[in-house]
Amino acid sequence: MHNAYSDALDALLRDCCTPATVRALEQQADPQPLWQALHDSGFADCLLPESAGGAALALRELTPVLFVTGRHALPLPLAQTLFARALLHAGGIALPDGPIALASFDDGAAATLVADARHAQWFLLQDGERCLLLPAAAAHAEATGAHGDLTLRVARPDPAAPAAFQLPAGTVRTQGACLHAAQLAGALSHVLDMTLQYANDRQQFGRAIGKFQAIQHQVSEMAEHVAAARVAAQLACDSDGATPDPLRAAIGKLRASDAVTPVAAIAHAVHGAIGITEEYDLQLYTRRLHAWRVADGSERWWSRVLGEAVCASDGCKAVELLRDWCEPAPAV
Repeated sequence: MHNAYSDALDALLRDCCTPATVRALEQQADPQPLWQALHDSGFADCLLPESAGGAALALRELTPVLFVTGRHALPLPLAQTLFARALLHAGGIALPDGPIALASFDDGAAATLVADARHAQWFLLQDGERCLLLPAAAAHAEATGAHGDLTLRVARPDPAAPAAFQLPAGTVRTQGACLHAAQLAGALSHVLDMTLQYANDRQQFGRAIGKFQAIQHQVSEMAEHVAAARVAAQLACDSDGATPDPLRAAIGKLRASDAVTPVAAIAHAVHGAIGITEEYDLQLYTRRLHAWRVADGSERWWSRVLGEAVCASDGCKAVELLRDWCEPAPAV
């Protein structure tokens, strides 16, 4: 899953977003050098029209870019920012400088978890059809308390606060589900690569542990989940515009989130005790996987959405509905 844009971002992140950088930002290091490099490269404007200085990418073309941010466990909300900037531009709102986090309250909760928001300077919040753009200081965000967690808990905005613009209910959550499905696919792919490398390098009883059938069985199960999550992410992002189809986003996020628990568990089982140590990079990715799994709805949340869609389908069979949701739209 790559194109010219993702290849360029991959090269940039290999230099600017090393595991040491991720660790530093988890410990409250200054994010400005990394953000400036991302901003100067133009990736935050991927979804903006060319008339606004953007690349005018379709969501389908953006998928490899989102995938790369997951493979590098990018600790800044670049993916959320590029969606937020597109929404703000479409709403006629002046684009602020700095990273923007997305939060949705369409499920009626008093607060929500926003992944990768610790270093966000702005929050774009959607409550029903109301969208508010708030500086970080006014968003009433607080840390979760988990080790190195970049996720923040953000309180629901005041119902009396004036809205910046209107959007159909669920828009921000659907976009968040789409982007996190692609990021999950990238991070899952990297965890699989790390596990394969370790299994081939680690020697026990005179041979690599990857030669043992029990390890091969576990790694093959990982590979199945990773491949399914990758296909699901591509389905979630299968759109010619900048807005994902809600049901495709639901399927993609559900399947990608569902892969997190078995893949992370197997990766740590194969690595043994070294996988959870601070010095080893695996925990940087598995912790991020669990954060992204629940961001904008866990697999259970999106299962309910799809179940309700099936129940409201006037007697259509689930398999027929799934085929309709996944087939490409006819050309116009």
